[in-house]
Amino acid sequence: MSGVRAHLPTLNDWGARLADVLGGGGRMLACGNGGSAAEAQHLTGELVGRYVHDRRPLSAIALHADTSSVTAIGNDYGADEVFARQVHAHGRAGDVLIVLSTSGSSSNVVAAAKAAHELGVTSWALTGPAPNPLAALCDDAVTVESELTSTVQELHLVLIHLLCAAVDDALGIGVAR
Repeated sequence: MSGVRAHLPTLNDWGARLADVLGGGGRMLACGNGGSAAEAQHLTGELVGRYVHDRRPLSAIALHADTSSVTAIGNDYGADEVFARQVHAHGRAGDVLIVLSTSGSSSNVVAAAKAAHELGVTSWALTGPAPNPLAALCDDAVTVESELTSTVQELHLVLIHLLCAAVDDALGIGVAR
């Protein structure tokens, strides 16, 4: 957990910035593959629903969750474009994209971060060990220094919960940590 503690300042900063974006009518997009997709969807569920205390719903979209879009884009444009195309559709300058990848090199997640950059969407990465292409490409990154995919995913969930707590704290919603 000492590695997680080292990321608390970054997560608190992300939480404050994300609260400003969402409070101002912006949105957060999230994506990943496999277990990272599940964690991206967990994050969006906590924001659209609630984390601990009731609050208004916040605009957060898990890009993999629209199976019709994912399969159509994959069929027509290839798997590398399934997230990037949705970032172009849903992202606006000032929004935030959170990308999750245990390897930090998933080509469709990297393409999403590139699309965010083109649009002026802030991109933050949760990845496995650095250096990796995704962490290098994004505006900021939190990396988990483990070679075990399961450990990276488990710590990503902890980091997601800390981010949700930071968002709620910034919105003035009391959260017990």
